[in-house]
Amino acid sequence: MKKVAIFDIDGTVFRSSLLIELTDALVQEGIFPSKVSKLYARAHENWLNKKGLYEDYINAVIKAFRQNIKGVRYNEFSKVAKKVAAFHRNRIYRYTRDIVKNLKKKNCYLLAISHSPQKVVKEFCKKMGFDKIYGQLYETDRQKRFTGKILHLELIFDKAEILKRAIEKEKLTLKGSVGVGDTESDIAFLKMVEKPICFNPNQKLYQYAKRAGWKIIVERKDVIYYL
Repeated sequence: MKKVAIFDIDGTVFRSSLLIELTDALVQEGIFPSKVSKLYARAHENWLNKKGLYEDYINAVIKAFRQNIKGVRYNEFSKVAKKVAAFHRNRIYRYTRDIVKNLKKKNCYLLAISHSPQKVVKEFCKKMGFDKIYGQLYETDRQKRFTGKILHLELIFDKAEILKRAIEKEKLTLKGSVGVGDTESDIAFLKMVEKPICFNPNQKLYQYAKRAGWKIIVERKDVIYYL
């Protein structure tokens, strides 16, 4: 039975958020109105100036994306998603990049999960060798335009359930399994694996990891810190 390794992607492998980069690109390409960027500009500035939380910024981007995706043609969206993934393909953390490479060499089953749209996540992750890639799915109508509805939302927010399904379907084992996450939403699957790694964790995950005795890693500039 193959060992399994599960990775959160945004902020853990990718050194940003695929949703943020995709939303910015959709505005730049004229697919989203230019005014869309104003919906999260203040939250972005507050975060940069240490006056607001990153969570507020990303939530503002999520809201802006969901409000404007309805009516967009899938083929136009797909082209932008491919451009974003190609442009940012090397903007990854060295620590998680090396873990992915080493586990792939050991024939480990690699599972990627992101709350960013499925298309951009798949484009970004596929060349890294992930076996299964999960992201948010958005419904399209008969004309291949987005309806604004998100499919299977309850599943994509339950990363532990995704891991359970992968184990059952692919006949995987949790013996020697690895999990890498950066926020408290990753705790559920980190509790399942034998080797949980908290990488650049936010405060809630950091506090939980300290109590649980999990490995905590921070990568900043050209230094990797083992806390």
